[in-house]
Amino acid sequence: MIIRIVGEGQYKVPSALFDELNVIDNNIVELVSRGNEEGYKTELSKLIEKVKSNGKQLDDSDIVESDVMIPPGDLTFKEAKEVFTGVGIFED
Repeated sequence: MIIRIVGEGQYKVPSALFDELNVIDNNIVELVSRGNEEGYKTELSKLIEKVKSNGKQLDDSDIVESDVMIPPGDLTFKEAKEVFTGVGIFED
């Protein structure tokens, strides 16, 4: 699975990690819907770190379509309300 972290590049991540990333994504959706900005920031950082620590960063010269795009770590809470809705960014 190829995941792009906006502003940081693409990572090849084992597909087996999908369920774990989806749980974090669902947590973010719930936190955003409840207005919990601090929890949202913590979980977004956790999501980004999980991808970085379990994935292999692709070279910028590699042109590969991303399966999932994760917003940057500095995404504002207001912007998050537009991104993390419904099923979130990881769809089953």
